[in-house]
Amino acid sequence: MLKKINLTVFAKFFQSGKVGGILLLICVLISLSIANFGDAEYFNNFLARILGFNLGIVEIKYSISAWVNDGLMAIFFLLVGLEIKRELIEGELSTLKKASLPVLAALGGMIVPSLIFFFFNKGEETASGWGIPMATDIAFALAIIAMLGKNVPPSLKIFLAALAIADDLGAILVIAIFYTAQIHWNYLLMAAGVFALLLAFNYFKIKSLWLYLIPGVFLWYFVHHSGIHATIAGVLLAFTIPTNHTAELSPLEKLEHFLTIPVNFLIMPIFALANTNITFQKEMIDGLVSPLGLGIIFGLFFGKTIGVTLLSWFAVKIKLAKLPSGANWKHIIGVGMLAGIGFTMSIFISLLSFSNPEYVVEAKFAILCASIIAGTFGFIYLKSIKQKINFKETKS
Repeated sequence: MLKKINLTVFAKFFQSGKVGGILLLICVLISLSIANFGDAEYFNNFLARILGFNLGIVEIKYSISAWVNDGLMAIFFLLVGLEIKRELIEGELSTLKKASLPVLAALGGMIVPSLIFFFFNKGEETASGWGIPMATDIAFALAIIAMLGKNVPPSLKIFLAALAIADDLGAILVIAIFYTAQIHWNYLLMAAGVFALLLAFNYFKIKSLWLYLIPGVFLWYFVHHSGIHATIAGVLLAFTIPTNHTAELSPLEKLEHFLTIPVNFLIMPIFALANTNITFQKEMIDGLVSPLGLGIIFGLFFGKTIGVTLLSWFAVKIKLAKLPSGANWKHIIGVGMLAGIGFTMSIFISLLSFSNPEYVVEAKFAILCASIIAGTFGFIYLKSIKQKINFKETKS
């Protein structure tokens, strides 16, 4: 018999995420204030400070910014990956029709924005940035939908999480194939070996979390050194943690309980502080109406909304997938808007796309503007759907 939990770990994650989302937005404002009204140079130098150590042939030395984006965010991806796995086994993603929808929606949310960007930048020096509007920033998108609370069905939050995971995995593959100068196959093979070991632990029903977490650190190290974005290690590790269909608390659920509060109230706010310190410059305004700026803004907002909605509709129409329980097409449109919050991964791809620093500055500002537009419109739109439903319920 499947376990019945009135308040699941995922619900707790988003309840704390509602407060954590407000904290996240406060940290964004603090970071922007430091970058524009405080000592931006000191803050940037602080983020660039190298921390780490040497252990013989193993060197673990990275900037504070890299520790945040590649280290702490791997823990965030671990938490989300744990919930995705649990939902795949016994929840909202447990059937092929339900699980295929977020994957196909993510595919649409990658193809359409890229085509829109290419339309604006064809023949331009900035055409290499076609991958910028493909990415969804999972941390900010989940924070925004968490702030909606009961205004949206819980299944929609799971759908967005799965979509964002699939989207980020797709973006990582694009980076690895088109934007990575070199893949270090020796490290990639070692990562594959550790992953195989973890799968073996799962197969033999080993339940000690330490026997997963310690190799998980090595998995992160090898993935990081392979040239592939290190956060993928968090998702891979999550899918090896064992769970069950009984009332007994599984290792997966224990780890979820442990990670929920630190992720929402520590990791995500730190992430926001480190990644939104954008100093506004005069050239940024002109860049918004350049092919680069228009490609990013139209790609992230309209491209994501159209791509997610269109491919979701097609998948449901041919009966390859089904809508999340309690959700309708208006909800899917709203999720498409939130998927337009590109931020961190989009900025990361922009750094890989251009050698010209002016293009990088223009891209960063356009990404920030597009993400604000997508987050604001997505939040207001999804909240208005619930209000209309409530109005109808009251009237009846």
